[in-house]
Amino acid sequence: MSVLARLGAPVVTSWRGFWEVASTAGTLLSLASRPSRWPRTTRNVLARQILFTGVHALRFIGIVAVAVGLAVVLQARLWLARMGQSALVGPLLVAVVVREIGPLLVNFIVIGRSGTAMASELASMRVAGEIEVLDSQGLDPLAYLILPRAVGVALSVFCLTVFFIAVSLASGYLGGHLLQAPVGAGRAFLDSIFRAISGPDLLNLVVKSLAPGWLMAVICSIEGLSVRGALTEVPQAASRGVMRSVAALFFVSAVVSGLTYL
Repeated sequence: MSVLARLGAPVVTSWRGFWEVASTAGTLLSLASRPSRWPRTTRNVLARQILFTGVHALRFIGIVAVAVGLAVVLQARLWLARMGQSALVGPLLVAVVVREIGPLLVNFIVIGRSGTAMASELASMRVAGEIEVLDSQGLDPLAYLILPRAVGVALSVFCLTVFFIAVSLASGYLGGHLLQAPVGAGRAFLDSIFRAISGPDLLNLVVKSLAPGWLMAVICSIEGLSVRGALTEVPQAASRGVMRSVAALFFVSAVVSGLTYL
């Protein structure tokens, strides 16, 4: 029985953690669907979260997008220049950037940048007793602390992903001309891009942008608020939040890709 207990304890703990995240995410979805009932304090936190997660990350996202666009076109040049199939560069960019790399890299950057900060901030508030103060003032921690962060992160990830894709396609086209890759004329390049993008691609992009961002905010918030004692638990909570957010990102990405393209 002791062996079964040691084997079953991690499974039970993981299952409880899964349902905690799922129930919190579902409750937040219900609250997010009624923005007219949000208090003013929630709207202020939402604005600050979008500013930090979305606006302040634009420069770094743009740099990474330029590098990705150039790298994809460089690889395309190696494979397609010999065959002279310029129309294939557009679909290749769509397959690599729009379907997979764009949402995945943007979520990675946001997890490393905002997820760590979010978990550390909430954990520090818990240690300092600020959560109890908010509760005593009649402010619901779920609506005041987690809801605006989840909404702000999800919207920011979606907008950053669209920005990432646009910059990657533009840098891929310009880099293709500089590298003498078979990208074709501007209109032909755009036509190949639009022909390669289908309805499932757009749905795939939306879900892979919004869902991991939403789950990341929920997971990092739960980990931050789970701290009970010393300040030494703050970096541990941030580390757990990041690792579990990355796991959720890969899981959602794999499931969405399977449901969309299989």
